[in-house]
Amino acid sequence: MTAYAIAHLRPNGMNEEIIDYIDRIQDTMDPYGGRFLVHMAEVEVIEGDWPGTVVMLEFPDLDAIRTWYASPAYQEILPLRTRHMDADIIIVDGVPAGYDPRESAAALRRSLAEA
Repeated sequence: MTAYAIAHLRPNGMNEEIIDYIDRIQDTMDPYGGRFLVHMAEVEVIEGDWPGTVVMLEFPDLDAIRTWYASPAYQEILPLRTRHMDADIIIVDGVPAGYDPRESAAALRRSLAEA
């Protein structure tokens, strides 16, 4: 099932190391089927507080993300980012094709009724 890596990045300014990281990251993702869905987009906050920006990556599955993140190629460039940005990063499975949230709501209602 398609999976996603989502990063909430809070840069401390732009510099050559971050630019080098951006220039090199796609080559580390290609062997694992990764691609950017959101990158370098301006964030519009409509609820709450969101300092910084967001990056969203898509991979074929969670194992592909884990393998990419632990890969020597990515670990080599990772310090180029971590030295200059605070970040919270999560990985998560997507929903299957044809997902309908009403089915989830019905299952939750059944669980509540059985409790």
